[in-house]
Amino acid sequence: MKKNILMSVLLLLMGITVYAQEDFSRSTTTTTIVENADKYKVETNRFWSNWFVSVGGGAQMYFGDHNVQMAFGDRLSPALDIAFGKWFTPGIGVRAMYSGLSIKGATQNGSHSTGKVYDASQWLDEQKFDFMNIHGDVMFNASNLFCGYNEKRFWSVTPYVGVGWILTWETPRARNFNASLGVINSFRLSSAFDLNLDVRGTATKDEFDGEIGGRKEEGLLSVTLGITYKFPKRTWGRSTVKTITFSDEELRSMRERLNAMNEENSRLKDELVVASNKTPEKVVETSILAAPCLVTFQISRSILSNEARVNLGFQAELMKKNKNAVYTIIGYCDKGTGTKEFNQRLSKARAEAVYNCLVKEFGVPTSQLRVTYEGGVDNMYYDDPRVSRAVITVIK
Repeated sequence: MKKNILMSVLLLLMGITVYAQEDFSRSTTTTTIVENADKYKVETNRFWSNWFVSVGGGAQMYFGDHNVQMAFGDRLSPALDIAFGKWFTPGIGVRAMYSGLSIKGATQNGSHSTGKVYDASQWLDEQKFDFMNIHGDVMFNASNLFCGYNEKRFWSVTPYVGVGWILTWETPRARNFNASLGVINSFRLSSAFDLNLDVRGTATKDEFDGEIGGRKEEGLLSVTLGITYKFPKRTWGRSTVKTITFSDEELRSMRERLNAMNEENSRLKDELVVASNKTPEKVVETSILAAPCLVTFQISRSILSNEARVNLGFQAELMKKNKNAVYTIIGYCDKGTGTKEFNQRLSKARAEAVYNCLVKEFGVPTSQLRVTYEGGVDNMYYDDPRVSRAVITVIK
């Protein structure tokens, strides 16, 4: 009799374990990833993303003391632009640029004279000298700022402002501060290349051409046509909203079946105790009340979204009902983003953010929680790195 009861208890315990495992394997969570439809919102990329290099050539015209006395064609000289820069967002970027080659004009005092008389009646000689302008510009892609980000937009308009140094090493030498204002018209050739039409005005001091006249400032107008190459990563990801849902009806049915099995287990153990003349032992019932919970984060961030807090609130209610269970909070990062050391710190910060939310905001006892972190990992779900920027809470 005693052996039969013991065997029944063991078989029932095994049945509970197997049944619970099978039931959980059938209990599926649904992960819904919805791309944000707001065309003005994108994910911020890493520092080494969205860099570019530009090269262009064209013509420029100097506005000096006597240039207005020259024919239009005589004032034009070749122009060269070389730039290297970065976009911090689809609408705001910076670049460092070399602009230069030569300036043509007219002079009365012989500064930078070619030795050729231009207009004897006005005592003008031809003037020509080499120069360069090293400047930094802040760019504003108006198309993305006002019309929203579109990586396949054919034509974009980008105004910019800049400051720098303009200098000539030919006698008389000059080194002057300058300010510039311009606009870039960009035409998309492919995902990596743009055709650019750059129109720029530059203002500097009167004495730059070696002759001081009635002007306070002199200027330079340049128009160049060139090519821009955009280094990878060159696009911007859309922000997404992730929602984790599970079936309340399925969990409720599973709890009822587990409770019925626990009651039968308790009855058989009592019979075994009576048969062996032992004092009944207290039976501790444990119910599995929560499926694993996934909370995702924006790239390089450890701040919980409101959607994540809502899901954690549901999870917290189930945790507090299942007081005997211990939950492990595991932090993860996308392995392809950031260094190993950075991902270790970030995955820890994400796990701690979930821990603090469960404890401080929803009142889950600290005795029910453990925190660990895995650093950067390969894509865990759907071959999507964004779902690996996450924290998973499981019963362990």
